[in-house]
Amino acid sequence: MKQPVRAKKSSRAASATPKAKSKPAQPRAAARPSVHVSIDVPDLDAGQRFYASVFGFVEIARPFPTMAILDANNVTVCMHEKPAGTKPSPNGTDARRYERHWTPVHVDLHVHDFDGVLATVRAEGGLIEQEYRDQGPRPAAFCSDPFGNGFCVIGDDASDA
Repeated sequence: MKQPVRAKKSSRAASATPKAKSKPAQPRAAARPSVHVSIDVPDLDAGQRFYASVFGFVEIARPFPTMAILDANNVTVCMHEKPAGTKPSPNGTDARRYERHWTPVHVDLHVHDFDGVLATVRAEGGLIEQEYRDQGPRPAAFCSDPFGNGFCVIGDDASDA
């Protein structure tokens, strides 16, 4: 008995068929690091007071006199006392300075009481450099601590500001 012959798909039809998109591989849990944030300040006690007063950071360890480990709710902050003028890297030419400086990496702090936090930033010697109250879905303020480190304060939503 003769078997029926199947028609071949044209190469045009085959190439028009959408390919299944592959999902990026999920990293193994053990491969994902825990993330801590480090903040250099010229005076550890003053730095700790500022961040405790403004954001409620709590010291949980003092591994040595010039370093405090702070609980910042869902992240650990390692605060380091480092004098102005010291080099952050043996291979670079930059030096630590505590007048206002820019860095492309900074911390965004999401808060419930936007206006209350901004008032405390000012009262504790920080600066509010720019405020955005209705330009996006949430109010935001570009700020700096008394040591020149920049950070952003983000409120709950624009209707609360």
